[in-house]
Amino acid sequence: MRTSDFDYDLPQSFIAQTPLETRDQSRLMVLYRQTGDIQHTIFSQVDEYLKPGDILVVNETRVIPARLFAYKLPSGGRVEILLLRKRDEHTWEALVGGKGLTKGKQMQVEPVKEGKNTPQAIIEAVLVGAERVIRFDAPLEDYFPNIGHVPLPPYIHTRLDDPERYQTVYARTSGSAAAPTAGLHFTPSLIARLQSKGIIFTSVTLHVGLDTFAPVNETDPLEHNIHTEWCQVTQETVNAIREAKQRGGRVIAVGTTSVRTLESAAKGGELKSFEGFTSLYILPGFKFNLVDAMITNFHLPRSTLIMLVSAFADRDLVLRAYEVAKQSKYRFYSFGDAMLII
Repeated sequence: MRTSDFDYDLPQSFIAQTPLETRDQSRLMVLYRQTGDIQHTIFSQVDEYLKPGDILVVNETRVIPARLFAYKLPSGGRVEILLLRKRDEHTWEALVGGKGLTKGKQMQVEPVKEGKNTPQAIIEAVLVGAERVIRFDAPLEDYFPNIGHVPLPPYIHTRLDDPERYQTVYARTSGSAAAPTAGLHFTPSLIARLQSKGIIFTSVTLHVGLDTFAPVNETDPLEHNIHTEWCQVTQETVNAIREAKQRGGRVIAVGTTSVRTLESAAKGGELKSFEGFTSLYILPGFKFNLVDAMITNFHLPRSTLIMLVSAFADRDLVLRAYEVAKQSKYRFYSFGDAMLII
């Protein structure tokens, strides 16, 4: 197995730059793992492929406005800060842009609008590359409305006028630097319709890091240092999934983040409540203990996400489906169309 096995060519024109006006009108490719059959529909018709008793597991994480701007003290040089992981109430791991950002450097965070109070910060440690540990003099959550900007993926170059369009309609628990994009296709009315047909919803939480967009640069993907992300599966969710399985329902993970969370909590074959960091790396050959089907978007080449999807369905089948998607003019990546793999 080589990283190049998960490569494919995608012209820039296929990368969706804006979300559709109506979330559930995105296209949906249905891929059958056993037969290799492919069907095309729209996301609002996903219920045609589900049955009463199936349980959809969504990731209820909420994207925080993790891009901040600041200036160095006393020089005034501009700094960009991209929050990655919260260590405690005052301390974050972050990516920084700017010169001379060494240990001990002090900064003043800039407000979105003039006249607002903002916290000061100091670099406590230099990590790998542009990563730093930054300590703020107040909890950032209190200031987010005044200082934060939504961090869109690096391949999106069009301004997003409504930041809520980069949130799922069921986002609840703040902590992500990126959205769990498979869930962006759901609307309240679609959820209500699915529930009225006996389809169950339950949730997990995984706070998505920006490493999710990083390509695997190693020739051998096994040499790649997989990113860690904080996740949680509550006992309530465990109970709901167990009951659904006992009644013959399928566990359908909405997004690779839900897959990773569920399989992290089901190591050894039995689903248990879980809270903590996961470094689960899902590659072809992985034995899935829980997930029966998944809803996902179309992912970047050479990414851990397309490797995860290729572990769930055969790699050749996945790459063939991606070629069909290109021929059929599907939209790719975060604001793009969806795939149901069953």
